[in-house]
Amino acid sequence: MYFSTTLAERPARSLPLHKSLLCLVCVVLLVVNGVFLLRNLDDLRAANALQAQTAQVSDELQYLNLLVTDAETSLRGYFLSNDEVYLGPLRGAPQQIDAQIRALGVLLADNPSQTKNLAQLRTLVQRKLALLHQSLEVFRQGGLDDIVAIAASPDDRAQMDEIRLQVVIMTREQNELLTSRTAGFYQQYRHAALFGVGINAAAIIMLLLFYKLVERAFVARLDAERALQQTNDGLEHIVAERTAQLSVLSRHLIRVSEEEKSRLARELHDEMGANLTAIGIDLATVIDGLRMSEPELADKLGRARRTLVDTVQLKRRIIENLRPSLLDNMGLSAALQSYCADYARVTSLDCDALIDPEADGAGPTQAIALFRITQEALNNIAKYAKARNVIVNLTHEPDGWGLEITDDGIGIPEGTLGRTKSHGLLGMRERALLLGGTLVIERGVNGVGTCVRALIPTAAPGGNEEAGGHSTPPVLAQNAGPEQQGSLPQGAANPG
Repeated sequence: MYFSTTLAERPARSLPLHKSLLCLVCVVLLVVNGVFLLRNLDDLRAANALQAQTAQVSDELQYLNLLVTDAETSLRGYFLSNDEVYLGPLRGAPQQIDAQIRALGVLLADNPSQTKNLAQLRTLVQRKLALLHQSLEVFRQGGLDDIVAIAASPDDRAQMDEIRLQVVIMTREQNELLTSRTAGFYQQYRHAALFGVGINAAAIIMLLLFYKLVERAFVARLDAERALQQTNDGLEHIVAERTAQLSVLSRHLIRVSEEEKSRLARELHDEMGANLTAIGIDLATVIDGLRMSEPELADKLGRARRTLVDTVQLKRRIIENLRPSLLDNMGLSAALQSYCADYARVTSLDCDALIDPEADGAGPTQAIALFRITQEALNNIAKYAKARNVIVNLTHEPDGWGLEITDDGIGIPEGTLGRTKSHGLLGMRERALLLGGTLVIERGVNGVGTCVRALIPTAAPGGNEEAGGHSTPPVLAQNAGPEQQGSLPQGAANPG
C-alpha cells in the first residue's frame, strides 16, 4: 500500500538532459535535411522551367520560320494564279512575325547572347519581308521577267538560308544552355543527396542511442509496474472480499428491514387496531347513552369518533406502506392491481395494470422486489413526469419475471442516469441486481416519456427463500421503501 501511494504521489520529472540533447540533435538534423530537400525541389523546379522555356523557344522559332516561308509561298502562288486570295499570309505576316518576336524577346530577356541573336533574326526577317513586298510591286507593274530574275538570283535564296541558319543557331544555343544548366543541377543534386544521406545516417545513429536510453528506462519502469501490479492485485483481492461481505450485509439488512416492517405492520394491525376498535365501540355506546340527556356532549363525542375513524384510516395507510397486506394475503397480482387502482384514483392518471395471472407464483423475495420497483417508479412518475397515461406490464418470461413501466411524460434527462446520487434509481437497480436481475431506464418509444424495464430471475441467488413464507429482499436498507428513497427524474411522492 505504501509503495503504491508513493508511486502515485511522486511528481512527474522532466526528461534527462542527455536525452533531451539527443532529441534536439535529431530534430536539428532532420530540419537541415528538410531544408536541403526544399532547396533541391526549387532547383528541380528551375530546371523544369528552363526545359519548358527551351521547348517553347524552339517552337516559337520554328513558327516564325514557318510564317516567313508561308509568306513567300503565298506570294509565289499569287504570281502563278494572279489571285488575291493567295496574298493573305503575306499581308498578315508582319503583325504575326512582330508578335512572335516580342514573345521570343520575353522568353530570352535573361540571356544577352540570345537577345543579340534575336535582333539579327529580326533584321533578316524584316529584310526578307521587304523583298517580298518589293517583288509584289514589280509584278503588279507588269515586270514578270524581273520577278523571274529576282527569284533566280542567289540573294533571294541566301536570305532564306540565313533566316534558317539563325533559327538553327538560336535553337542550338538554347539547347546548349539547357544542357549546361541540367548538368550543373544534377551535380548539385548529387552533392545534396550525399549530404542528405550523411544527415540521415547521423540521425539514425542518434535515434539508436536514444532507443537504448529509452529501453533502459522502460525496463526500469516495467519492474516498477510489476511491483505496483502485485500490490494492486493484493488490493483488488481485499476489495473483492470486502465487496462480498458488504453484499451479504446488504442482504441481511434488507431482510431485517422487511421483517421489521412486517412485525410493525402486524402489531399496528393487531394491537393498535384492537385498541382503536374498542375505543370506537365505547364511544358509540357513550354517544347512544348521552344522545337524549346531553346532546352537546354527544356531538363532541361524535366528532371524536369521526377523528378516531380518520386515525384508523391513517393506521391502515401506514400498515400498507410498511407491508402491503394484499401481497401476503392475496398475492402479487392482486397487490399490484389494487395499488395501480389507488394510484390512478389519487393522482388522476390513467394507469393500466397488465399483470400476468401467473404472477402469484413469484417467490416472496421476487414479489416484494417487483412491488417495490413498481411503487418507486409510479411515485416518480406522479412527481416529475407530467404524464397522463401509465402502463404497468408484468409478464412471466422463460428466465424470470419481466416488469415494464412506461409513461407518456416529459421523459428522463440524458445526464440523470449517470448520477450516482439518484437514490431512487439506485434503489430500484440494486433490488434487481442483488437478485441477479437487471434494470434499465431509458427514453420511451420515439423519445416520448420514460420506460423502466426490470428482469428478476425466478430463483434468488444464494437461496434467500426462507421457511414460513418470509422473504429476504436483497436491497440496501435505505432503499427499502419509497417513503425513504430519493428522487428519480420523473419520480413522485407516495400517492397513498
